[in-house]
Amino acid sequence: MTKVSVKPEDLKKFYTYASPKSAILVTAVDETGKPNIITLAWHSPVSIDPPLYGISIHPKRYTHELIEKTKEFVVNFPSWKLLEKVHHCGSVSGRKVDKFRQTGLTPWPSEKVRPPSIAECYLHLECKLGRSPALGDHTWFCGNIVAITADEGAFEDGILGEQGDPILYMGKDKYQNLRAQRVQMRKRN
Repeated sequence: MTKVSVKPEDLKKFYTYASPKSAILVTAVDETGKPNIITLAWHSPVSIDPPLYGISIHPKRYTHELIEKTKEFVVNFPSWKLLEKVHHCGSVSGRKVDKFRQTGLTPWPSEKVRPPSIAECYLHLECKLGRSPALGDHTWFCGNIVAITADEGAFEDGILGEQGDPILYMGKDKYQNLRAQRVQMRKRN
């Protein structure tokens, strides 16, 4: 197998090379309780004990401002059927539009934080902000998970079941369906 080096001017494309990543919807609220949604692909579990989850957001984004002020957010995991809405939430600013109204997504009361969950998503991680270091040109918001809700039957023994159908973000506004990938893998075996 032949390996090639990435040109120095292409080093900043590393994030597309590290694809796919699941697309998520993060909800936050302003001081009055008005909610906003942002689409992200840069996120990760951070710790089991205590349960921590991290998201990476550029400081220019409206949701960055909201999380800094209110210290809370919800990580919502959408399924493939929400692809157009997920893409829309990542394409417009919540400073200018109400993304819940524009997409028809339903705010669902969270159990322990002010930002709502999104009813149409299959998993919700309610987070209170822990550390938030600036790392390069983004801020890493590390959330202490204080509550988790999920659609009944979405998980089988803690593993995403057949009902789940995450959106894989490939970079450059391209997405892939995980269920289609699962089906292909099963057919080969």
